[in-house]
Amino acid sequence: MRRVTYSMSVSLDGYVHGPDGDFDWPGLSDEVFDIALAEIRAVGVHLMGRRLYEAMLYWETVDEEALAVPVREWLGMWNALPKVVFSTTLSTVQGNARLAEANLADEIERLRAESAEGDIAIGGATLAAEAATLGLIDEYYIRTYPVLVGGGLPFFARDERRVDLELLGARAFDSGVVYLRYRVRR
Repeated sequence: MRRVTYSMSVSLDGYVHGPDGDFDWPGLSDEVFDIALAEIRAVGVHLMGRRLYEAMLYWETVDEEALAVPVREWLGMWNALPKVVFSTTLSTVQGNARLAEANLADEIERLRAESAEGDIAIGGATLAAEAATLGLIDEYYIRTYPVLVGGGLPFFARDERRVDLELLGARAFDSGVVYLRYRVRR
């Protein structure tokens, strides 16, 4: 069965962006970017909400020649990746995306039942919070940056439900970023 994963960069105090919407934090090195490359190689479909979808549209038209080779490699995988967008306001999407045909739980159930390969990745803290509340996330991949932002959009759902996790891996980088992988204990 396909795993559902949630991966984001997060401040040390647990936010995917600060109170002003900023997420330009120190510590993104080539080694840390390699983590993003490894993660996207394991993904078969990416689920996202409207805000993340609109932010990621940048990559549909970016000048590839201006990008470093590893970023071009990521871009090729990202643009080819099937995406499902959850939105109540969008009527169309572009690129290799489609609008969700059902609610989050039903979409994930359908995608898990497919014979396709690769993980079902969830992007965006709001959609991931809904998936977490429903108990649909199997693994969390967290790139923790050495910054305290004091508020903003939290990485974890605030549903006051205990979730026990098993550490699958940890890696610290010279930049101060720490990468953590956890599996939900069921």
